[in-house]
Amino acid sequence: QVQLVESGGGSVQDGGSLRLSCTASARPFSRTVMGWFRQAPGKEREFVALIRWHGGSAFYADSVKGRFTISNDNPKNIMYLQMNNLKSEDTAIYYCARGSQYTSSPSAYDTWGQGTQVTVAS
Repeated sequence: QVQLVESGGGSVQDGGSLRLSCTASARPFSRTVMGWFRQAPGKEREFVALIRWHGGSAFYADSVKGRFTISNDNPKNIMYLQMNNLKSEDTAIYYCARGSQYTSSPSAYDTWGQGTQVTVAS
């Protein structure tokens, strides 16, 4: 079973940047889709971005489009989320997840990391 570990969270000021990393314990299969999700206090988990592990085709939530960039490093088994121009509404716990369908629905992802906190102060 692949394990996922997030890192790179922290506290920044409004307009700042962070880069999150998600390290997989084993190389994802060729049809794997990897995603980033987030959950703010009192809210449901929401989709942020996803990428095909092979091929790099990406898809973003409208709320982060143009500010966040998802990418992956195949040889290192690492996925990244570069977050620029952060806003207070981006404050949440960010999770990476693995699935096999190109979808933004959290229920389609079967493996999750434990999350990393991102706090944006206004």
